[in-house]
Amino acid sequence: MDREPVSEADLLRWSEALAGIARTGLGFSDNTYERERFEEILAVAADIRHAAGHPFDPAQLVVEWMKSVGSGVPGYVTPKVAVGAVVGDDQGRLLLVQRADSGVWLYPTGWADIGYSPAEVARKEVHEETGIECEVERLLAVFDGMRQGFSRIPLYSLVFLCRATGGDLAAHPLECADVGWFAADALPTPLAGHDRWGELAFAAIGGEVRPTWFDQPRDAPWRTPG
Repeated sequence: MDREPVSEADLLRWSEALAGIARTGLGFSDNTYERERFEEILAVAADIRHAAGHPFDPAQLVVEWMKSVGSGVPGYVTPKVAVGAVVGDDQGRLLLVQRADSGVWLYPTGWADIGYSPAEVARKEVHEETGIECEVERLLAVFDGMRQGFSRIPLYSLVFLCRATGGDLAAHPLECADVGWFAADALPTPLAGHDRWGELAFAAIGGEVRPTWFDQPRDAPWRTPG
């Protein structure tokens, strides 16, 4: 039976899954034999990631992974969490920022901060990155970053629908090169991942209410591409 070729994305998620299992095991085990086996799994995971195009030496990658090993519950490896905000105005336009590091446009987004709820992070990121004040209305989508192909590390992105309530446009001096309001037929380029979230965002801004979008479960996650 013909098989689909293994993609770089598949190699990355297999590598990160194995590395996560190994680091979690190291965090919960004091048995020398078990720790040796987990470190061997890390070496295999590093080789897989190297085969996927990772620029670092596999041995050095194992060293970096080992530095992140915790003890007990703090050592349980989980995906990082980012929070984004789809903000609309009374003209049906979308608030976008141009990232200073890449020049790519995207809705305001940032890492989840300890001490804030996800919705509070969304409102904070919007104000910090754009100068706009907003109210959070509902959870719009939950994206698996590696599955969707916009992250090379394990990442969940929570995207909230927000409504602008005030403020003045002002791009963050370090994080953003530009900021602005854009209609669906006048979007800037390059625009990150618009095919994944664009239609969903403008439908929500226009008042359409849909169930929260999420990646559907796969019956065989490790044998199913993407």
